[in-house]
Amino acid sequence: MSFPRARPTEFPVSMPDQAFGGTRTVIRNRPHSHMWRKWAVLVCSVALTIWATLEMHGVLGVSGLTLLEWTLLVVFAINISWVCYAFVNATVGFAACLATLYRKEAQDAACDITDARTAIVFPIYNEDVEHVFATVLSTANLLRDAPGQFECFILSDTNDPDVALKEEAAFMALQEEASNRVAVRYRRRTMNIDRKAGNIRDFVTRWGGRYDYMIVYDADSYLERETILNLVTAIERAPRTALVQTIPQLVGARTLFARAQQFASSLYGPVLGHGIAWWSQNEGNFWGHNAIIRIKALAESAGLPTLPGQPPIGGTILSHDFVEAALLRRAGWNVDIRPDLGGSFEEGPPTIVDLVTRDRRWCQGNMQHMAVLLKTRHLAWTSRFHLITGIFSYLASPFWLIFITLGMFLSLQNSFPVTSYFGDDASLFPRWPVIDSERALNLFFSTMGILFAPKLYGLAYGVLSREWRKKVGVFRTAAGLCKELAISVLIAPILMATQSSAVVSVLTGQDVGWSPQTRSDGRYTWPTIIRHSLFPTLLGVVLTVAAIIISPIYAAWLAPATIGLILSAPITYLTSRPGREMPGASLPSMTTPADVAPPESFLTAHDARSLFSKLPSQQFSDLLVEDAQQQRRELIVDPFWPLAKHDVYPPLAMAKARVEHGGSASEIDGLLSKAEKMALLNSPADLRVIHNRLMVPGKSAANMGNLRRVAPGFPN
Repeated sequence: MSFPRARPTEFPVSMPDQAFGGTRTVIRNRPHSHMWRKWAVLVCSVALTIWATLEMHGVLGVSGLTLLEWTLLVVFAINISWVCYAFVNATVGFAACLATLYRKEAQDAACDITDARTAIVFPIYNEDVEHVFATVLSTANLLRDAPGQFECFILSDTNDPDVALKEEAAFMALQEEASNRVAVRYRRRTMNIDRKAGNIRDFVTRWGGRYDYMIVYDADSYLERETILNLVTAIERAPRTALVQTIPQLVGARTLFARAQQFASSLYGPVLGHGIAWWSQNEGNFWGHNAIIRIKALAESAGLPTLPGQPPIGGTILSHDFVEAALLRRAGWNVDIRPDLGGSFEEGPPTIVDLVTRDRRWCQGNMQHMAVLLKTRHLAWTSRFHLITGIFSYLASPFWLIFITLGMFLSLQNSFPVTSYFGDDASLFPRWPVIDSERALNLFFSTMGILFAPKLYGLAYGVLSREWRKKVGVFRTAAGLCKELAISVLIAPILMATQSSAVVSVLTGQDVGWSPQTRSDGRYTWPTIIRHSLFPTLLGVVLTVAAIIISPIYAAWLAPATIGLILSAPITYLTSRPGREMPGASLPSMTTPADVAPPESFLTAHDARSLFSKLPSQQFSDLLVEDAQQQRRELIVDPFWPLAKHDVYPPLAMAKARVEHGGSASEIDGLLSKAEKMALLNSPADLRVIHNRLMVPGKSAANMGNLRRVAPGFPN
């Protein structure tokens, strides 16, 4: 079998670490943001927060505030500030969204791109090979007649030998099927340094000079052909722009949980995305995928330093995207969010268990941003706000849990008041803790209105959008919103508990590590579900019992939160079932336009999966004795090892030592760990020596001598 080289000739560029205390580069003729937009969002959010806090003060301060009430008021102010910002952002986003709906041209017209070279990169890590390579094939074929010069580049960080062998077989099959006009490349790193950020950095420093731009996919991303062309057009027309970010919508949901998430992203996502884009303007953010990046700007300005200290707060920056956007802005480059560019999709976690697993990793990355904020100088204030919102998206959960707990203690205090005859003013009578019940009820309904307003904006968007009216209809949109609302109300307390647990685990020094995301239907067994639901369930039981002891009425007020917590296991189980298996599945479902008319990029990728599902499985032990297979894969394996001249890579050194004790391929297979197998897979010369030893027993001693003469752990 013959096919083009797996990797092109290297064209390296420098990507130095950016100092935390680095100076800001001033670039002339850089467009400036309209500050009044940022001030408008800030002032409205602060004003609404002050009003709600004063109302809460009036509720609690009928007869003066106790220390506990003051503490409750402070926590309330922190919590409500987040809700008020979300409301203001959604309000301006809804207005901006309506303007886009009625604009004659919501997207740039694709122009002929003749000189720009764009790499479409797919960073993967132990992913489903059938899924990812089908997407690569679909993308390459969609662009076969597109103007411009595109290449697809698979950037593998896989460290599972079985998955690595599947990737190699899939790449061979992909070369036969992909369009000849769009080259498909493959590089698997020999050493997984700095995780995903390091994966991208390896590509930039070795091949970045070959391309003008790169479009970053996630393992579950899909971009329409016109969207890819519009991204290149957008960045070509803005020479001071370093990054253009789309607003991905979810697609391909099969479970009830995933369908609820997909409906929410499709209906509310445009409103929230337009809000962020409206006030941030050219000081936007990066979400790690479905975006185009100017490689020169990234290399010069966004090389990530290592945070001082040990994980989870120190070490490699996990949530690299926010920080890269902030560093690009610090260097004077624009970062644009373009919600008007449709055709951007991704798949979401299929179950609550998968979402919580991903959230734990994201929580650690976002908590690291606290160190970034403290150490990095000259960041734009808008970039700092993006980092703060990422941090508070997880801190909000423990703050709400603290608020509930304080409210419980306050109710307990009111139920069993302690008299105090020794206040600041002389009095013969005690001061009893009293609240204004009528004002409390008004504040409750006002808060609920602010909290659920973004969903109502989403419904209005669905009613006014021609696409939603034509493909889904007003009735099905409204019915879907009611169903999604019910599911989100049940799930929100579970996420509050799990995110609170994640924050505590990070702040107490527990490193989450690095594990791939599950992207299948996620049919977990009951023991697994119960194990993941144990903390939320126990928390719900404790809160319910405590509330009943205090007051049955208080328990009824707390029920919307405690019911979801207590029933977290059955809720997780039921929502992880495919929608058609659910009770009430015949009712109007949460349908989106992408369900009625699926995007071409998703359909073609889904159809291409059958090609890769039929590939024969390759075993490590078989590879040791198959000469033809070893010769074919030598053209695929990346020979680059980031080691100094006399450095030793321990897994490769241990693999060489263990091989001496194996007399057959199966015996050698059993002796080696996964890391040691991967080291040998990444060193074809050492595999060749082992093969010769097994196939030519008479030359065993000579071949083993060759193996020993190689510097321990240093590949040939």
